[in-house]
Amino acid sequence: MTADLLDPASCACFNIRKAARKVTQSYDRALLPAGLLATQFALLAVLARERGKDGIPMTRLAKRLGMDRTTLTRNLRVVERAKWVSVRAGEDPRERLVTLTAAGRKKFASALPLWKDAQTRTVKWLGRADLTRLLDLTARLEAR
Repeated sequence: MTADLLDPASCACFNIRKAARKVTQSYDRALLPAGLLATQFALLAVLARERGKDGIPMTRLAKRLGMDRTTLTRNLRVVERAKWVSVRAGEDPRERLVTLTAAGRKKFASALPLWKDAQTRTVKWLGRADLTRLLDLTARLEAR
């Protein structure tokens, strides 16, 4: 049966956001023993992949996380208070550089096995082929 594309229940935005909330809740529950939320874990994960010691500019970090700078700033406040990241001015004082601290690396390492378990459950539930299709679809949506 084909969905009526003008029916609000067929709204792409609503359904994608609803699914994202469910997946986020699942990862949040998995990461709870580490004291992290999925959004915080993603932030630490992106920073952990950074090779340079100078930090990553907030604008580039926001882009990698798929969020605006205001949302990133709000998320950074929590992890900065916990001393998991440091934020400092770059060469250009208007630029803010974000770096993962030693405490942040330790927090990320402690949460990684919990995330791997959540990821394994998600892959098992979705199936590898559907996850691959989902990743392809999200990449297409991001490229728009």
